[in-house]
Amino acid sequence: MKYLRLASVVVAMFMSFACSRNLKDGDYTLTVLSTNDVHSTWFDSTYIGGRQKKSLFAMNYYIDSVRRADGFDNVLLIDAGDCLQGDNAAYYYNYVDTLSPHLFPRLIEYMRYDAIAMGNHDIETGHPVYDRVQKQLVKAGSPFLAGNAIRNDNGRPYFPLYKMVKKAGLRIAIIGYNNANIAGWLSEDVWSGMHFVSIASIIQKDVDYVREKEHPDVVVAAMHSACGRGDGSVLEAEALDAFNHVKGVDWVICGHDHRPYVETRDSSALLNSGSHSRFVGHGKMHLKVEGGKIKEKSFQTDLIPVKAEKADTAMRAAFRKEFEAVRDFTLRQVGQLNLPIVTKDSYAGMSSYMNLIHSVCLECSPAELSIAAPLTYNGSISEGPLVFNDLFTIYPFENQLYVIEMTGAEVKKYLEVSYDHWINTVSKPDDHILKISSHDDPRTGQLGWSFINRAYNFDSVAGLNYTVDVTKPFGDRIQISSMSSGEDFDESRSFKVAVTSYRASGGGDLLDLAGVDTDEIEKRTVARYPEIRNLIHQRLEKDPTIDPEEISDPSLIGSWKFVPEKLAAEHLEADMQLLFGKR
Repeated sequence: MKYLRLASVVVAMFMSFACSRNLKDGDYTLTVLSTNDVHSTWFDSTYIGGRQKKSLFAMNYYIDSVRRADGFDNVLLIDAGDCLQGDNAAYYYNYVDTLSPHLFPRLIEYMRYDAIAMGNHDIETGHPVYDRVQKQLVKAGSPFLAGNAIRNDNGRPYFPLYKMVKKAGLRIAIIGYNNANIAGWLSEDVWSGMHFVSIASIIQKDVDYVREKEHPDVVVAAMHSACGRGDGSVLEAEALDAFNHVKGVDWVICGHDHRPYVETRDSSALLNSGSHSRFVGHGKMHLKVEGGKIKEKSFQTDLIPVKAEKADTAMRAAFRKEFEAVRDFTLRQVGQLNLPIVTKDSYAGMSSYMNLIHSVCLECSPAELSIAAPLTYNGSISEGPLVFNDLFTIYPFENQLYVIEMTGAEVKKYLEVSYDHWINTVSKPDDHILKISSHDDPRTGQLGWSFINRAYNFDSVAGLNYTVDVTKPFGDRIQISSMSSGEDFDESRSFKVAVTSYRASGGGDLLDLAGVDTDEIEKRTVARYPEIRNLIHQRLEKDPTIDPEEISDPSLIGSWKFVPEKLAAEHLEADMQLLFGKR
């Protein structure tokens, strides 16, 4: 994967925006460093095996290197959100050790971040977590910023809109935003008391307000929003919309899509460092001031690849105790696994991985059917003792479980929609069954062949017996023969269906494409349960043994397969080898 440094662009211009009243004539150079979508990759070591991994510790090595070279007071460090979810460490400090100071604000204070835009997965943790974290961040001097999270009671932002800092002799305004599509993924209880508005609808007004009030020399818009197409068509991807159209913004720092990307324009620059501590976004801004006005600007942007072995040893030592606390918690045995689990098997048909998730969901009354997708791209758990750490491989997200009503016809259409994200129609010997392409996927780090669509939207249904005909077009692929009990499947009947809170809130658009209006999902909801990972843990507390016969019981799970079987098997084997190598 290659990332090219974009050439510096210099333009002589007269600024129409008021600058700091005390800005002296001369040349100024500001270094901007950005991170985003770290997803709590805080520690540089795995909890099992001690393998080094990319982390905040490793990023801090590069951040401090830049600060030493350019001078601490000349370097601006900003994060664009999704900090509190993804790794065992965040789970431990979010939900287990709730009495000690939360680790994340302490890391932020240690690394001396200047500002943090809040992400959707930060909101996902719920009020008790992010409200507690925010109090600590305020004390540390770097609160979550999210000017588009609007309080329902008074119409004001729930989190601060902006923060002022001084770097390189310049007054800098950092305006922050969360993703505008929160309601499309998360149940309202985690963001109660507020609502989220489009960044594009308010950002110009906000920029003008901050410039008028604070007279900054530099304005940064930090947003947990994907780059998108820049045409205003995608609510969760508004960064390029802002970059293309908003006047008075010098830097756009963005994230959410996990795609590393940098760009410079005549009078602004954009940094997106990707995800999971793989890169640090790096930029420089040169200003020439004459007569108290900015006469020239130039920008440089690039991405610094992070190497796991280049971890900050002082930072590791400073947080060794916290690492050991998380490690000890997550390595405690919670059960016995009497079969191996390989998550990638779920792309080629029924798998023990998905059977386990489905069986847990179907135990939640009054669920008759379960809709679920593989959430770990390529993970495995060996047969033997099961530790709490393994539950993050089985279920890495904090999705709650909903039980909703769907008609049989909606379920069948849902399956058509899901498999259309997943497979092609095979008509020639060299056709791919799986929708894959020969391109690197920066979202997963997959090199070579990768899925075109997100694998976490490849839903199957348990509780039915059905086939997926790979030779048929969309709309004709799914044939449901019966319920798992052997009863006839009735498309006119209403079913109680277990789905994730992500799906019930509209995530992935699958329910909406199947004709279920997720804006009205409350009218269909008949039950709610806690996070699915916790449901798996609760099941293990009752019965610590996971046997293949139990989780794959056809009278509970049912069955599905790709047909024609011989044709499908040959094509799937070839596609899986392209994706993952020989099995």
